Amino acid sequence: MMSHVLEQDVLVITVHADPGIGGRATLLAGIGDLIEGHMPASVVVVLDEAAATEAAVGVVLRTHRLCSRLGLVMSVATHSAPARRLLDEANADTNGIRLIIHARADIAIATATALTTAA
Repeated sequence: MMSHVLEQDVLVITVHADPGIGGRATLLAGIGDLIEGHMPASVVVVLDEAAATEAAVGVVLRTHRLCSRLGLVMSVATHSAPARRLLDEANADTNGIRLIIHARADIAIATATALTTAA
C-alpha cells in the first residue's frame, strides 16, 4: 500500500493505493511508525493517482497533525485536483505549521530538501 525513502533527512512516503475506510488506521499507524522511527527534518507524502481518495486525504490530514506536534514541516503531492482541493480546504482550518500542497512529487521533494538544507 505504501513505500518510503529517506534522502537528506527528508522522509518521502508514497501511498500507492486507496486504503479504504477500513485501512485508514493501518496506513496511519504505518506512516506514524516511519516518522517516529526516522525522525526526519521534513516529511513528504505522495498520493499516487489510485490513492487520491477521501480516505487517503483523511490519513494525510491526521499525519499532518502528527508532524505539527513533532515540529516537522510536511508536504503532500498529488496530481488529483479534487484531492488537492480537499486538502486545501481542510488546511485553511489548521493551527500551527501549515500543510504544503503540491501537484508534482518532484517539486515537493525538492522544496522539502531545500528547506531542510537551509535550516
